[in-house]
Amino acid sequence: MAKIDEIKEEIGAIKTYLGFVIAFIITIGAGSAKVYIDDSSDLLLILGIIGILFLAGVFSSLVKIMHKKIKSLKDI
Repeated sequence: MAKIDEIKEEIGAIKTYLGFVIAFIITIGAGSAKVYIDDSSDLLLILGIIGILFLAGVFSSLVKIMHKKIKSLKDI
């Protein structure tokens, strides 16, 4: 496989991972909002917020990696 095709495949995979991360953030956000509204568990709310912040970091890392891969395409 040519180098450009390999990089394109990696970018496509990263896009898929970004979709999963966004879905997880939305799901955890909805769960945390439900816990907050019900005022049921402070621990679950804190864990949800930590999870969202962690996934936001993962998202930004993946975006940064993807942009590096895209910029490397013009060198090929």
